[in-house]
Formats: sequence, C-alpha cells, structure tokens
Amino acid sequence: MKIAAFNVKNLGVRKLNKDIVRNNLIKIVSRYSVVVLLEVRDPNDRAMSKFLTELNRHRKVLTNHINRMEIGAPVGRHSYREQFVFFYRQEEMSVIDRYQYEEENKDVLAREPFIVQFRRRSARLVKKLVLIPVHTKPKDAEHELRALHNVVQDARRRWGTNSIMILGDFNADGRYLSSTKRTNIRMSSRPYFWLIDEDADTTTSDLNDHTYDRIVVFGKRMNDAVVPGSAKPFDFKRTRSVSDHYPVEVDQPSRKRK
Repeated sequence: MKIAAFNVKNLGVRKLNKDIVRNNLIKIVSRYSVVVLLEVRDPNDRAMSKFLTELNRHRKVLTNHINRMEIGAPVGRHSYREQFVFFYRQEEMSVIDRYQYEEENKDVLAREPFIVQFRRRSARLVKKLVLIPVHTKPKDAEHELRALHNVVQDARRRWGTNSIMILGDFNADGRYLSSTKRTNIRMSSRPYFWLIDEDADTTTSDLNDHTYDRIVVFGKRMNDAVVPGSAKPFDFKRTRSVSDHYPVEVDQPSRKRK
C-alpha cells in the first residue's frame, strides 16, 4: 500500500485543461493507494470532479477498479484559499469519517487541515489510518509546525486512535526552518517519527535541494508499520509539467502475516 502527498501548485480548472498536466497527474495519482493533493484551487469542485472521471476512465482500462475522492472546503486567509483533496482506491480502503479542523480563539494555521480516517480492507499492522495533510505558509512554518501537535491531539481525542500520519508541504528546511529551530517543535521528538531523509530533495528546482515536503508518523506502532526505506520523494521525470514539488510517498504492508 502506497501513501503520498503532492503539492500540485495552484491547481484549478485552467491548469487541468492542459493535456500534459492532466495526463501526467493521472499517472502520478494512479501510483498510490491514497494520495492527498495540496494547493488545489477549485471552490466549486468542478475541476476535481472532472479529473476524477478522467482518472477512473484510465484506471478501468488498466485494472477495472476505480478511485473515490474526498475534498475539503476552501481554507486560507483573505481571498486566497486552497483545498486538500484525497484520492483513494476503492478496492483497498474506505472512509470512516472526516472533518475540517478549526482553531479555537487563534489563527496560527494558514490552512487548517482537512482530516480523514480510512479503513484499510487488508492490513498487516494498521487497519484504521488517520491522514492529516499540511501546507504551511513558508514564513510561518515554525509557528505552524508547533501548532500541529494540537491538531494531532484533537484527532486522537475525536477518534480514540494513535494510527496517525501527518504529510505534505511543511516548508521544513532552508531559511524557513533551520535544524536549530526544528528542535523547538514538539513534533521533532518522540513519539513522532520523521520518515523522509534529511538529504532528500523534494523540489524540482535546480536552485536548491531542500526537503520541504515531509511525512511524519505518530507512535512506534505506526513507525513499525512502515516499509523500511520506502519514504522518499517520487522523482517522476515529468513532474515539472505539474508542479515545482515532487510527491513524497511511503509504503505500508498490505496483508497480515499468516
């Protein structure tokens, strides 16, 4: 089972109408059991609904299976708003519940996560899985990452589970988050495990090799459920046609040991 997050850089109707973008995004999304897209701008859901139809047309030809979609409400400050959008394989998982996280009496998170709990149809260690997508505002990355611990605790209280994965564009490198500042973040220590290698380049830019995009799991049980060495950026050669980021991905075993 392959899980991923992908910052798709201002993805809306106009961008998806480009054949090269749509076709390459279909190939990328088809790779995953579940993937969350970040930086989608589709307030009436028209672009994503059309994309889902095209995605399923492609998947039916190859596998006779289909994907489902969960799309969050537009979040952000002022007039600029984005959505978190999940695509998942119906034959591998189903949605148990979902909710839009809302901060109380403060405004630290520029884009509050749209959180989804999945049930896996076949699993070795983790049957239920909570995914918390993240897209921080670069200059506020440190403050937002500090606040994510509260988001995790909220999901734990709501659903009574520790099977949680936090994934997306953390902007957790370079001038946005130094290694020194990262030590001040609650999520930088146990029971959190950061899976993407610190030397991994998650952007397509030739000007830097920063690890902005991350996957973090909560607790040893979740860490044990990850295939060792599988957490990495997916260097799809045509990613530049879609975004300035690579997808980041991780594998979990799909079947229980006999």
